[in-house]
Amino acid sequence: MASALLPSGSQCAAAAAVAAAAPPPGLRLRLLLLLLSAAALIPTGDGQNLFTKDVTVIEGEVATISCQVNKSDDSVIQLLNPNRQTIYFRDFRPLKDSRFQLLNFSSSELKVSLTNVSISDEGRYFCQLYTDPPQESYTTITVLVPPRNLMIDIQKDTAVEGEEIEVNCTAMASKPATTIRWFKGNTELKGKSEVEEWSDMYTVTSQLMLKVHKEDDGVPVICQVEHPAVTGNLQTQRYLEVQYKPQVHIQMTYPLQGLTREGDALELTCEAIGKPQPVMVTWVRVDDEMPQHAVLSGPNLFINNLNKTDNGTYRCEASNTVGKAHSDYMLYVYDSRAGEEGSIRAVDHAVIGGVVAVVVFAMLCLLIILGRYFARHKGLFSLTSSPRIK
Repeated sequence: MASALLPSGSQCAAAAAVAAAAPPPGLRLRLLLLLLSAAALIPTGDGQNLFTKDVTVIEGEVATISCQVNKSDDSVIQLLNPNRQTIYFRDFRPLKDSRFQLLNFSSSELKVSLTNVSISDEGRYFCQLYTDPPQESYTTITVLVPPRNLMIDIQKDTAVEGEEIEVNCTAMASKPATTIRWFKGNTELKGKSEVEEWSDMYTVTSQLMLKVHKEDDGVPVICQVEHPAVTGNLQTQRYLEVQYKPQVHIQMTYPLQGLTREGDALELTCEAIGKPQPVMVTWVRVDDEMPQHAVLSGPNLFINNLNKTDNGTYRCEASNTVGKAHSDYMLYVYDSRAGEEGSIRAVDHAVIGGVVAVVVFAMLCLLIILGRYFARHKGLFSLTSSPRIK
């Protein structure tokens, strides 16, 4: 029974570990006496169970460490850091780190908070329960570090349609390594990533090879990062600038509709869009010279008093630094009476249609009148034709 009141070798070692946590000499003596006095009353560990849980925390936030005991009988609980220095012995903190604060102390729990967590705080923290034999459990603090910086770089600020360009995105100094995803507008693309590790931190660089088209001009290329320490979408983007050759379209300004007849006027407008904007727009007549009475004014072509010698293909050409393009308009001049004959035929058809409508209407009216007449005289006809009975 007397031996049960004496501290064991492990208990004395624990007391020495607490005393070695580097408090002042007077405080160290006080702590040692406190531990030895508690050790003299250490109960057996039958039925008690010490447990804790791992902690994952984002750098700069608060980690909570909890040492818990099932079926506690007032045994001493203490918490040690990864260097086995005592952080808390019961409700007493010998370690000179004010970031550790006591949240709860009871016979069944020792709960401590660690504020402003840094990567150096990562590791195993030990919970010890002074029973006979002593119990020990550990919790691992894992510190998540979001990317320090996110950069996107495009090989060329301005690209030409059909060209393949290189785009790089770098997420620096994170833990664990980030996952980088690429998007062009709303379309996801696939890149190639490389991971570089230095002092338990990771830098990820992703490369995207992109072939651009004129439709990509002004479309954003997005580098998006996925990381357990990041809530929501962390992303950066660059807008594509793509140069492309002109797109040419010919619009007939006059006449607005109908045939191009002898004696009429013709006006065509050439619309050219490109990047950079075309500065040279020219009109030519394919396989022939331009009519002498044709007037050219920038993108406009005007031909007055058309005749059949003006028939042919008229081409608008536009160019910029990327290339050139053209569009054709085929002119056919009709006889001056072509439109009139068409109008006369249209009038004849209208007259014929009107006459037919009047005849049909007259026949319907006649049928209605005859029907009413016979309906009124039906009784009279029946009386006249029936034989008399004597």
